[in-house]
Amino acid sequence: MRRAGLLLAAALGLAAAPAGAQRGGDTWLFNDSHFHLTNYIQQGITVRRYLEIMGNRVHRSTLFGIPLQQTWAFGNTGNFAPTYYLHTDAPLYYYSFTDAYIAQQYLSLPPADRARLDPMITGFNPADMYGVDHIRRVLETFPGVFSGIGEFSIHKEFVSGEIAGETASLTNPALDRILDFAGEAGLVVIIHCDIDVPFARNATLPIYFTQMVDLLLRHPRTTIIWAHTGLGRVIQPIAIQASGSGGTGTSERALNHLDLITQILADPRMRHVYFDISWDEVVKYATATPEIEGRVAAMFDRFPDRFLFGTDNVAPPDQPADLRVFNRWDSIFARLRPETKAAITMGNYDRLFDEGRRRVRAWEREHVPGAG
Repeated sequence: MRRAGLLLAAALGLAAAPAGAQRGGDTWLFNDSHFHLTNYIQQGITVRRYLEIMGNRVHRSTLFGIPLQQTWAFGNTGNFAPTYYLHTDAPLYYYSFTDAYIAQQYLSLPPADRARLDPMITGFNPADMYGVDHIRRVLETFPGVFSGIGEFSIHKEFVSGEIAGETASLTNPALDRILDFAGEAGLVVIIHCDIDVPFARNATLPIYFTQMVDLLLRHPRTTIIWAHTGLGRVIQPIAIQASGSGGTGTSERALNHLDLITQILADPRMRHVYFDISWDEVVKYATATPEIEGRVAAMFDRFPDRFLFGTDNVAPPDQPADLRVFNRWDSIFARLRPETKAAITMGNYDRLFDEGRRRVRAWEREHVPGAG
């Protein structure tokens, strides 16, 4: 009976907890909204190894590679084979086969294990007007597999300038075509876009903040997760000065990163927008001082349904490595209401990705012969 229930749940695209699961207890720690199975040279671990690492600590997880391949240019580094985008000056290029590889890994699993994973499409160029056709073609080729698109990058420190061809931007209609289709098909979107340029010390709004808000407002039917809340290694949550309306005229008031995120969260036009708090760089900023920890915790408690925990791990070797980022949030999680922590670490993922699965499977049944 247990196996029959798991098979039924998998067929319906619903998560099925393995035997002995204790939701909210001391077994499952989190769902991972941001996980890379492979790296910049398309190497990593197998999905079966990842399930072993997840064990009884990570209940569910997204599953995606990295859409970019580092070029090994002999004229640049000779016999040295780079494994990371900062190793050489050679360009990156979009590696579309990553989607077929992720699908193959997923389909190699039994239904009960598939139910714990949400594969994502990443191997498209967001600056290409044909990018949306790649996404549609992947759904048609692998029906029943993918739940969303991403993580894909628009502005990313030190990466965007290394990609061959046209640089992606928030104002490119190719990106609008992609997000329109994601809304139509029900695909959950994970987008990496820095909120500012590297080493910015601006007295005005971050360079990309207004463009990002405009993009979010143009796509109210699309579920969008802004990865890392727009931060990066050198994209810091710096304070800015912004004009505000005072009682007797214009006044200046200090704004910081949390204020900008709160503006989006409090805007009823952007209820479709969420943030993941993945990456060890993000937790570094969030735990910089006890005062900042308190402000972050207060924002989480105010908007408990709008944040998702993720690791941003790339092919971790073992479970301790996979849990390292999660454990660094302990001091903030200890400040939260229990229901807030449960929502951020598990509930919001379940809600968004269950709905994503349902909608994408419905789109496939309507548009893909034989799907379902």
